[in-house]
Amino acid sequence: MKSPRLPIAVQQAVMRCLREKLQQANLHLGRNYPEPKLVYQQRGTAAGTAWMESYEIRLNPVLLMENQQAFIDEVVPHELAHLLVWKHFGRVAPHGKEWKWMMEAVLGVPARRTHQFEVQSVRKNTFPYRCRCQLHQLTVRRHNKVLRGESEYRCVHCGDLLKPELTAFCN
Repeated sequence: MKSPRLPIAVQQAVMRCLREKLQQANLHLGRNYPEPKLVYQQRGTAAGTAWMESYEIRLNPVLLMENQQAFIDEVVPHELAHLLVWKHFGRVAPHGKEWKWMMEAVLGVPARRTHQFEVQSVRKNTFPYRCRCQLHQLTVRRHNKVLRGESEYRCVHCGDLLKPELTAFCN
């Protein structure tokens, strides 16, 4: 699926949120952290990613257009918090106590690790995996890592190891 053209008003809303949250953080922390670069090139089911070395935030334009205000309110501060934590504390756990503190105490946003957006429009081939509590869809990349024995994945809710849903591979 081709990325949609982003209306200037949507880009301005993203930038306004980024600048407001950055100013809020700089005031709270007594710092003058610079504005990160914004790139609208995130693909797949990830809403956004923070790139420490290049100090940039990559946002998924499809999910942004489908979930405009919720995306701006949740994803932009989430990714900014990753960059601010890296600048302020150095290398720490991605969603650890420092990130949670940055999200809640500094930026005033609930600290959720994952978004709840519908991803059917951006989902490519996925493979069903099961835990104790639910069915998960793993991307081709993650599925192949499991097959090669390079990775294993656990449910964030029950902690159970994800296993391939065998019925999907029959027929």
